[in-house]
Amino acid sequence: MNESDGMRASGTEPFGFGGDRLHEECGVFGVFNHPEAAALTALGLHALQHRGQEAAGIVTFDGSQFHSERRLGLVGDHFNQKSVIDRLPGDMAIGHVRYATVGETALRNVQPLFADLDVGGLALCHNGNLTNALRMRRELVASGSIFQSTSDTEVIVHLIARSRERRDGFMGRLFDALQQIEGAYALGVLTRKRLIGIRDPLGIRPLIVGKLGNATILASETCALDIIDARFVREVENGEVVVISDEGIECHRAFPLCQPRPCIFEYIYFARPDSIMGGRCVYDVRKALGRELAQEAPADADVIIPVPDSGVPAAIGYSQESGLPFELGIIRNHYVGRTFIEPEQRIRKLGVKLKHNPTPSVSVQGKRIVLIDDSIVRGTTSTKIVAMMREHGAREVHMRIACPPIKYPDYYGIDTPDVRALLAANHDVEGMRRLLGCDSLAFLSVDGTYRALGYPSRDPDCPQFTDHCFTGEYPTRLQDWDGPQPGQHHRLSLMAV
Repeated sequence: MNESDGMRASGTEPFGFGGDRLHEECGVFGVFNHPEAAALTALGLHALQHRGQEAAGIVTFDGSQFHSERRLGLVGDHFNQKSVIDRLPGDMAIGHVRYATVGETALRNVQPLFADLDVGGLALCHNGNLTNALRMRRELVASGSIFQSTSDTEVIVHLIARSRERRDGFMGRLFDALQQIEGAYALGVLTRKRLIGIRDPLGIRPLIVGKLGNATILASETCALDIIDARFVREVENGEVVVISDEGIECHRAFPLCQPRPCIFEYIYFARPDSIMGGRCVYDVRKALGRELAQEAPADADVIIPVPDSGVPAAIGYSQESGLPFELGIIRNHYVGRTFIEPEQRIRKLGVKLKHNPTPSVSVQGKRIVLIDDSIVRGTTSTKIVAMMREHGAREVHMRIACPPIKYPDYYGIDTPDVRALLAANHDVEGMRRLLGCDSLAFLSVDGTYRALGYPSRDPDCPQFTDHCFTGEYPTRLQDWDGPQPGQHHRLSLMAV
């Protein structure tokens, strides 16, 4: 395999301007049977950049050899150069954008990972987190496996490599490995003859199939199809393995049928608003969340102002339902990196303005305003924005959040903080209101969230979505965490790999 590893990790720790947000997951993209597979993959990764900004990688196969380019940084920093794309020949490719939830930010963890097995080369990329990766890694290391990364994804590679399943060649080994992992995953796999898409048994992480002429596309979201003018075909079903080869598309079921439970945060926060998920336009769902919020938590106010950018669709819905005018009263700077270093206390106090600044023409002087946001994690950014609105003359500041309180951490690919840092896990609504400094605070209910998604309420016996951050009901075993199993908070038993 020819590989260019790009620059090394700087070792700079992310600074907390983005620490009050739910960090993105990862994005997967694949192309089979197109002469410009690498260029299309780069475009697809551009469209999925919102799912991870720490690193990007592409692996291609040209009929005889695999080629890899893996870089730290944004897709556009590296894969918009013809010289880079020219080093990725072939009509098959997979690509990945990464935000690290397991494993350090270092080049060795950039995906797709590659391994040269006795059955041929294998490139693999992963969106999600395995909840038994620590246990599996310990067992593999004890039996002689040598790991090259600190990513949970490499566990899958080793399980395939060491599988003793000899029926059906590579596919037998792959299925054997899938039976041993747990958690949330959407996988893209590239071999010498196949592009394979795999979705976890509950379909927690998204994955779709598209077509571009004779080429077949795999992607995390439909917006990645739009950028290359590809046609959406269907979602990969929960527990399904889609095998794309010269013989066409074969579909296998790796696990028994069960009701899917996709991650509810894809609709609330992660997916791009112009994506379609589960037959729903994400933008429309977010507006519906705002309408439900207006019905549940009206405010006696003069103007609706969203916290950009994620709060904008919900604020539009809230405005439409309440009849209160909508204004873009805060502008967000999109070009602030996570590694900004604040040198002095004086600068630290101004930190919020690096990302958010009031719109001069939208006067809040003497007005009662409603701030709409999609979620509150730690509450640090919300506190600063409330204070900023008061400094600019707002008479009252009412905060409305278009999802339920986040009380429990995530173990499936969302980088939520420890439960001790989750504001809603440690304070009731009144306590949160006092800390944020707003005049009133309200969250959308769990049932209101489900109504926005087209259901009358949450089914307590068989929930339609993975919503553990609100309810504490984890849909899988959490073998790498101490304490009781799903339904209660857990803590890591070892350092994350």
